Amino acid sequence: MTDTAFRREKMEEGWNRPPLIEEDGEAELLEVAMGPHHPSTHGVFRMDLALDGERVVRLKPVFGYLHRNHEKIAEGISYLASMPYTDRLDYICSLTNNWAYALAVEKLVGQQVPERAEYIRVILAEFTRIQNHASSIGFLIQEMGASGTPLMYAFREREKILDLFEELTGSRMMCNYMRFGGCRVDTSAAWLDAARKVVDGLPGFVDEFENLLSTNEILMARCQRVGILRPELAVNAGITGPMLRASGVNYDIRKVDHYGIYDRFKFRVPLGDHGDIYDRYMVRILEMRESITILNQALRDIPGGPIMDAKAKIRGFRPKPGEAYGRIEAPKGELGFYLISDGGPNPYRYRVRPPSLINLTVLEDMCLGSNVADVVLIFGSVDIVLGEVDR
Repeated sequence: MTDTAFRREKMEEGWNRPPLIEEDGEAELLEVAMGPHHPSTHGVFRMDLALDGERVVRLKPVFGYLHRNHEKIAEGISYLASMPYTDRLDYICSLTNNWAYALAVEKLVGQQVPERAEYIRVILAEFTRIQNHASSIGFLIQEMGASGTPLMYAFREREKILDLFEELTGSRMMCNYMRFGGCRVDTSAAWLDAARKVVDGLPGFVDEFENLLSTNEILMARCQRVGILRPELAVNAGITGPMLRASGVNYDIRKVDHYGIYDRFKFRVPLGDHGDIYDRYMVRILEMRESITILNQALRDIPGGPIMDAKAKIRGFRPKPGEAYGRIEAPKGELGFYLISDGGPNPYRYRVRPPSLINLTVLEDMCLGSNVADVVLIFGSVDIVLGEVDR
């Protein structure tokens, strides 16, 4: 195929790539397809790059390989039957997926949640945040070309948390635990004691992580002033979660909406100064420390009582016609579910607002002008899961 035909084909695909040969005939751009099976992609994902030497001139994310028709399936089954499907969105964080969906349905029908169930939800969500951030940092360091030691440290702690999840829900990852109006099963006194023991060991783990990484010369050289995301662009693009806060924007849905019982807990919202890879790393470190603070308060104050609202319906669940949007501060950002009911047993419309997909939209902006070796690091600092991107 001639260069002219190649350019015409790519233009028809909707991507205005620069020509392979510049008009002055001096600079040649190299087209590189990174993926779809690159080990850093956490799924099946491709980046089409245009390079001027080692410098990134254009970048196009290509995804959709894992599309499972999640939203359309949900419109053909009952509200409750969709709960286990939410596990498969961000499969690292199934419990927060459950909570966001349960919250949307509870808003739709005006369902109340018992106080003990609210505490359990917070405990599980903050455990989920810690294991997500630890794993994300471990993968980031591995993508930098370092040994697997930080990732193994992260997975060591993650195993302790997953053991708690398994004991409570019967599953380590696909937990299917939340219900409209509460939780599926109650925690035992022994489970709460085991949770407190895990929490007691977490500060030492985070200290160990920081001593190993935060002042490491190689990490600082590779991450500082690289992949900068300006706060104006972050806000305009709808970026949320640690990525947004690393750019210095003070926005955390736990503080803004006070969903659940988050208004009862004292915790800070860590912010970055530069919006680079290092700030995104450090914000996640600091958020783990704040999650430990929340866990200590929740495990100290959890009351007795029921875990399901007595008025909650399991059979014959048919919300009145209406619509609702429920959102939470998931580990990767704002996770929301938009539901429309026509009075039937299944949603008339069901849509997911996935943080991984939205946060991915600024990948090109963060990579332009960087070296190709930095692209994988910038991408890793976004922290996505393809099950949520593609759905």
